[in-house]
Amino acid sequence: MDAHFVAAGKYHDIDFARLEVLKLLAEHDFVRTTVAHDYHGVAERLPACRFLITYTCDLMPSEAEAAAIRAFLEAGGRWLALHGTNSILRFTDAGVDSPEERPDVMDMLGTQFKAHPPIGAPFTVEIVDTEHDVTRGIGDFDVVDELYLMKRMSDIRTLAQTRFEGEATGFVDAHWPETVVPVIYTRAIGQGGILYNTLGHCRGHYDLPGMQDFYPHPEKCAWNYPVYYELLRRGIAWATGHGGI
Repeated sequence: MDAHFVAAGKYHDIDFARLEVLKLLAEHDFVRTTVAHDYHGVAERLPACRFLITYTCDLMPSEAEAAAIRAFLEAGGRWLALHGTNSILRFTDAGVDSPEERPDVMDMLGTQFKAHPPIGAPFTVEIVDTEHDVTRGIGDFDVVDELYLMKRMSDIRTLAQTRFEGEATGFVDAHWPETVVPVIYTRAIGQGGILYNTLGHCRGHYDLPGMQDFYPHPEKCAWNYPVYYELLRRGIAWATGHGGI
């Protein structure tokens, strides 16, 4: 079974995330994975693949590449989207903006990242769909991570969620009334679909070039928790075709 993994983007320890996901993929000896640093070539690669995985930040496919991904999903392909896949970031005088300039991608993904509060105290991830294979048997858990505040762009099936009210300091969309926030969800597209897990922020000492030469406090966030690795394993099993959308 072939898979394609796009691991690239800004402001994160992509090397760490890439390696951890590849180690989990290696637990399936029948999966053969190509790895890319952008979406170039997906139109040619995806027809041979069973699934796509992405761990990115502020990295969008071109319109033609997005159309190829959608065709792949409609034909039965699956996309395991992780963390910042739905992010567009623009630094402005008013703060970090997330302009809605790629509706083709965000409609496909089902959400668009808008902001996150500062990483700090743990927040509770509530499992709301106990019948799906990805979340069955997993209880609610607390995690320290970026709490992704998003705009819903299309219909999704929420598997896990959290709640937030307060300030997302430094973002244009800074003020959030009490909001129910999807954390893990699926979205059916044609015969295939998407599983999105927004957890998994990571940053090392040298991942903010041009902004901060040395970041003093490396962050592994959800990667510190066994439950996150269990969810990733289940996500990969789902991507191989196990269970429904």
